[in-house]
Amino acid sequence: MKKTILTLVAISAAASVMGQGVVNFSTRITGTVVGHVYGAVAGELPKTGNTAAETPGGTQTYQGAFLQGSGFSAELFFAVGTLGTVSESALQRLTGTITTFRTGASFGGTPAPVVLPVPGVVPGSGIGTFQVRAWDNLGGTITSYDAALNVSARGKSELFEVTGLGDGVLTLPGNMVNFRSFNITIVPEPSTFVLAGLGAAALVIFRRRK
Repeated sequence: MKKTILTLVAISAAASVMGQGVVNFSTRITGTVVGHVYGAVAGELPKTGNTAAETPGGTQTYQGAFLQGSGFSAELFFAVGTLGTVSESALQRLTGTITTFRTGASFGGTPAPVVLPVPGVVPGSGIGTFQVRAWDNLGGTITSYDAALNVSARGKSELFEVTGLGDGVLTLPGNMVNFRSFNITIVPEPSTFVLAGLGAAALVIFRRRK
């Protein structure tokens, strides 16, 4: 018995010194978190928030269907720190997080789950701010969220906090309990609108001169 206790203490000490916090990249854990990513529909603006049927229940509505299958990708971004102290620009991608979407009435709209280490977070007690980003990968040709800009539909969740990031050995990985659903859309960056506006203005001036 003493040997068992000493072994557990040694493992715990090693995890706290050498390990990293671990997060469970899953948006569907019955009774804990149930959120989805919805597809693009012409004219629908970017939205976030849960529907009444999700966990926790919300009041949001979406026109698009759940993202399903290998034609869509999702990736998890993070920064060490509590929600409100971290800006979106400070987020970094978690290595190995790019995953596709599950299918079916129960699992469609949710990324294929994966447990991931979170650099810089103390095992078992760390806190991180996260964001899920998703995009239409156009048959595997779009390999990142940024590459989807003005090319295919993409979207991102609101920032959310995960506490108690476990070590994956003695403590369970932290679940994304504060995640909320969102949709993907094709929305050009502001710079694109500016260029379009300049082009239209130039065309008007050219016509007047003629």
